Amino acid sequence: MKTFNLKNTLSIIALALLVTALFQACKKDRSQRNSAYSAAEFTAIFGPQAQRLQINANTANTFTLKGGTKITIPANAFKLNGTTVTGNIVITAAEFLKRSDIIFSGTNTNHISGAPLESDGFIYLNASVNGINVDKALGANIEIAIATNNTRATQIWEGVEKVNNANQMAWQAPAQNPNGAGGGVRESLPVAGFYNFQMGNLGWINCDVFYAYTNPKTTTRVTIANNPGSFATFMGYTGETFVFFCAKGSKVVAQLYTPDGPNGVKSYTDMMPIGVEGKYISFSIKNGKYYYADLTTTITANQNISLTLAETTEAAIQQAIDALNNY
Repeated sequence: MKTFNLKNTLSIIALALLVTALFQACKKDRSQRNSAYSAAEFTAIFGPQAQRLQINANTANTFTLKGGTKITIPANAFKLNGTTVTGNIVITAAEFLKRSDIIFSGTNTNHISGAPLESDGFIYLNASVNGINVDKALGANIEIAIATNNTRATQIWEGVEKVNNANQMAWQAPAQNPNGAGGGVRESLPVAGFYNFQMGNLGWINCDVFYAYTNPKTTTRVTIANNPGSFATFMGYTGETFVFFCAKGSKVVAQLYTPDGPNGVKSYTDMMPIGVEGKYISFSIKNGKYYYADLTTTITANQNISLTLAETTEAAIQQAIDALNNY
């Protein structure tokens, strides 16, 4: 699979989309159960909500997000068009710590190679000055601590928002940090209930491990019957219909988004583990109507399944996705 240069991972359009979606989400109260009219609005309403705070770029800042993620930003870490930013700066962040967070937001745990990852939690982090986003590359490393109950090590990734020339999402090894350390695959061991690590860039920041299995791998295909629209891109930017595979007992959210005929999608070639039990789910939001289907199965060689979307309610889709946290 093609590897993308760090500078090209966030297009202006994708970044604008993300910030817009996060700000929309911040304005909407999930407890009100607002009805979404489209897939993009659904991810904005029910995905993790944006958290915003103002800091002074000239001084060091440490803060904790609502889900427990701790972030330390040194003084003079931000740049705008290569020039160090001074004065007040607005931080926008969102936490994706549960399987439902990932699905509601229209994101995933796909590695850039196509292999499924098991999520240990990820965040989105952005900064702006006078409404203008600062450079993604930082002038100094930020320190991040993501809460965990694990005793094993995790690996550190950054998000790619443009995969195979499509507006889809995957994860790749982060670029080298400003101090010259940390390029390529990195690991973090849990200390006092946190994965602690440094990053040299803003954007999507992730703790994941490769889904551990020794089973032979295959390509799986899913045909969606009664599909009311087209397949959705990252965060529902376009399209209406999402398709995911969730492995039982592991926080794997593998999104199937590679086209496979007019009504189907497929996994990446020879990346899905034969013999693993899990659940395929598909949901669609179009013109204010909601559709859902799922199938619990065990992956077989060259698996080809069909899901038939049936009209349902927003509450029913929420319940089905929330239930996957304990699957």
